Amino acid sequence: MRDNQALPIPRLSLWLTHAGMLAEQVLRAFWPFISILMALLASLMLGLQDLVRIETVWISAVIGLIALLTTVILGLRQFHLPTRAEALVRLDETLPGRPIQALMDDQAIGALDADSIALWQAHQSRMAERASKADPVKPDLRLASRDPYALRYAALLALIIAVLFGSFWRVGSVADMTPGTAQAGQGPTWEGWVEPPRYTGLPTLYLADQTDPTLTVPKGSRITLRFYGEIGAHSLTETTTPLGTEASTEPEQDFVAERSGQLLIDGPAGRDWTLYILADTKPLIEVAGAAEAEAGGQMKLPFAASDDYGIISGTARIELNLPAVNREFGLATKPEPREIITVELPMPITGDRTEFTEDLIEDFSQHPWAHLPVKITLMAVDAADQETVAEPYLANLPARRFFDPLAAAVIEQRRDLLWSRENALRVAQLLRAVSHLPEDLFRSDTAYLRLRVILRRLETFDRYGVLNLKQQEEIAQALWDLAVLIEDGTLADALERMRRAQERLTEAMQNGASDEEIAELMQELREATQDYMRQLQRLAQENGEDGQNQQGQNGETLQMTQDDLQRMMDRIQELMEQGRMAEAQQALEEFQQMMENMRVTQGQGEGSQSEGQQAMEGLAETLREQQGLSDQAFRDLQEQFNPGAQSGESQGNEGRSGGLGRGQSHEGQGGQGQGQDQGGEGQQGQGSLADRQQALRDELRRQEQGLPGGGTPEGDAAREALGRAGRAMNDAEDALRSDDLAEAIDRQSEAMEALREGMRSLGEAMAQNQQNQPGQGTEAGDMQANTRDPLGRAPGTAGSISTDDNLLQGEDIYRRARELLDEIRRRTGEQDRPQIELEYLKRLLERF
Repeated sequence: MRDNQALPIPRLSLWLTHAGMLAEQVLRAFWPFISILMALLASLMLGLQDLVRIETVWISAVIGLIALLTTVILGLRQFHLPTRAEALVRLDETLPGRPIQALMDDQAIGALDADSIALWQAHQSRMAERASKADPVKPDLRLASRDPYALRYAALLALIIAVLFGSFWRVGSVADMTPGTAQAGQGPTWEGWVEPPRYTGLPTLYLADQTDPTLTVPKGSRITLRFYGEIGAHSLTETTTPLGTEASTEPEQDFVAERSGQLLIDGPAGRDWTLYILADTKPLIEVAGAAEAEAGGQMKLPFAASDDYGIISGTARIELNLPAVNREFGLATKPEPREIITVELPMPITGDRTEFTEDLIEDFSQHPWAHLPVKITLMAVDAADQETVAEPYLANLPARRFFDPLAAAVIEQRRDLLWSRENALRVAQLLRAVSHLPEDLFRSDTAYLRLRVILRRLETFDRYGVLNLKQQEEIAQALWDLAVLIEDGTLADALERMRRAQERLTEAMQNGASDEEIAELMQELREATQDYMRQLQRLAQENGEDGQNQQGQNGETLQMTQDDLQRMMDRIQELMEQGRMAEAQQALEEFQQMMENMRVTQGQGEGSQSEGQQAMEGLAETLREQQGLSDQAFRDLQEQFNPGAQSGESQGNEGRSGGLGRGQSHEGQGGQGQGQDQGGEGQQGQGSLADRQQALRDELRRQEQGLPGGGTPEGDAAREALGRAGRAMNDAEDALRSDDLAEAIDRQSEAMEALREGMRSLGEAMAQNQQNQPGQGTEAGDMQANTRDPLGRAPGTAGSISTDDNLLQGEDIYRRARELLDEIRRRTGEQDRPQIELEYLKRLLERF
């Protein structure tokens, strides 16, 4: 056999293969030893030996040394040092034809035959060429079969964590724990920490590193000390706790510092500190502004709070300031006792609570103390459970304001009834006196009927002396609903609703309403005006008229657009915001007169109605029929109250179309009864009220199926409102069949309100659809107005974006230019607008 030193094998491949085999043997034999060594080293680097008793460290050290010794002995017995021959065999196994083995063989036969020798040499050459291309063999380092629980990886992970978060120098602390070392070296030692309360967020102090003999720590800090070495070598004396500690030699000391005092560690390397306890100050809280009512009637009370470490919670207590109450009229009676109002104060969800300002927003509009003098007391609690009570804040409890005189009177009597049940008779008498002439006060038969029912119940309870707390609350809730009904209105006619909104706005300006209330009423006027414009458009379509949006007065015709109306209302709101109420009221009267004289007609080629317009007309007809049913039910209920009166002649018995005994509901479907009910003959052949209510509900269900605007928020809102209307109609039908007319009228009122809401949402959906499709026409039928730019200019010819109009027309072009410039500046200040629009507005300001 040939000497294997002369083999043509790459030395690097052979060396790497040999090294890999050696690594295999080392890992297979010594992986337990390496794992235990890594685990012990990680524990020492993390300082676990400093957290347990010294006896535990000794026992763990003995067990660790025994484990290391055992694993290294077992590893030596299993270890086998691979030879060069074994490396050659490993490398030869990976080559085709085993060329290394072939090169090490000698020719056995034919050694004297020249041809045989030549053939053998050729074979050897081919094998040598293959062996020269040998690559190193990868070692098999997998230990899964030997370590099925991957303990080696757990030890490696612990060591990596120790390297990242521990310190190699902490390993040396074990040497100080060996028996005799402490006495032979530095002797007994100690360690100590000061841990402030967690809520302070302050770090823990290591006493051995504190060179300053004076320490300032928060009250409630926990002090921990540990003495190592011979027991009695160190002692602790402290005066920071109520009882104190005198020369205590316990190996572990743990106490909470409650007051300033001394901290003395006596013994080798002992230290002495003077501890000053930093007391946790109480939180501070105060009212930061005047309490006011927002547009919806909610009370808004700003407050400011602060604390050295942060406030946890806060409350507001509201109690009646009885000495400040004007004890007149219904308030002259002794008030019934009521619980103090307690509400939680809003706290910042994120951020620092050491100092902040928030707003308490609550709705007390229905509380008996609304608009009465109250004392508001704010309280705050910090993390140390310290409570601070602020000085009482005196004010009238903000709540919703009612501008309608009749609604305000109902709310005042509701307050008197809640003030004391002794006022029941007085409240009933005043409400009966107020409603003596219902035709002059009530715009809704439903509102008048509700008041009559409330009065009947209140007088009955008072007559028999059975008005308890529950009945008091029920009547108070009924009076609140009645006041809201009178204030908000339930008129079907759009013009009347617009007039009502204008009247409420006028009364608000005269009564000194807040900016939020005026803004809310102004928004109501805008919505009512839009409803009125839609009604005018519908009437124009029904009459088949041609033309544009027009406002006729004294024979003159003036073209109007939605932008013109919007500018007029913006001008009115601007005057009110500037405090120029007289000018605003005059402008409002001019606006009202213009709207009443306006007529809107259909444009050329707009004779056909869209699907949305047809649906709107159908819902309007359903609303009219529901109003007629409600009027009929009201008349029937009046007959129960006054059986001797003739049908159609009772006081306040007014139909939808006219005065006493008149109207569509009185006249019947056959056109009978010109001015009177005809004894109910107009209703012959139409079935009972319940049957007619059922038929109307079926018609509404049919209209819901073909309602346009599906998939849009406005369309979904219209469908939801019509669903509520249908449920109210069902309840009204059940009440009619049970001969409960009062309940039926209430449900019919809910149905009409839901129908109006559904019509408003449907109108918004139609308007949104027309904005998305400008070529399909507008609500007012003015197709030309749709093509105008935001400044009201018509486009030029041939599709140009310029205008053919002469912009320098009119007598007040400079005022118009100034208004446009002011509007651009105003919009530039609104940072919530899109960035591209803000940049465009800024370029306009730079240019002009």
